[in-house]
Amino acid sequence: MSEIARTREQIATYAKSMFDRGLTHGSTGNISARLSDGSLLVTPTGSSMGFLDPARISHLSDKGALISGDKPTKEIPLHAAFYETRHRTGAVVHLHSCHSVALSLLPEIDPDNVLPPLTAYGIMLLGKVRLLPFFVPGDPAMGDAVRGLAGKRSAVLLANHGPVVAGKDLQAAVYAMEELEATAKLALLLRGANATALNEDQIDMVVKRFDVEWT
Repeated sequence: MSEIARTREQIATYAKSMFDRGLTHGSTGNISARLSDGSLLVTPTGSSMGFLDPARISHLSDKGALISGDKPTKEIPLHAAFYETRHRTGAVVHLHSCHSVALSLLPEIDPDNVLPPLTAYGIMLLGKVRLLPFFVPGDPAMGDAVRGLAGKRSAVLLANHGPVVAGKDLQAAVYAMEELEATAKLALLLRGANATALNEDQIDMVVKRFDVEWT
């Protein structure tokens, strides 16, 4: 099986898994993956992640021209910004997952680090997650906001919209996205409780042990 065919199948498999578990719904969310020649595979606009036809997943040149498949998601500028600023990025996942969106609405969250340090894995897989302001879906300004981070964050949370995560490959991006949603769920479950989060020394141990980007 060719690289493009294999990657299309992987995108469809991961997308259906997340859809079936309620991490995305309807026609929300999108995934992209970079191939070895620099071209991109991207889920099509208006498609449901639970019912993707691998053959119709959009294939874009490294310049953004459509090579094959359906018209790509309108969030291409958002994905492109991660590939441009984080050169090790091999895949990007964007969802409208409910707990993450709910967290983005709370006035008390830290916009520089929206996830509380509840578990080691939240730190290991995501580092600090920046809250970005609300943008109309498809607005190229979302990409500009990501570029403004100068490659320092692998994950962001779009206010009133949803999370975006970049990873070294498709599996890493999906797993990190799932960790973000799980941590957001924990944060909401524990809201108002006197929960014991990791302290600064414990965070520092995790950051150093796993070489986490923590800036």
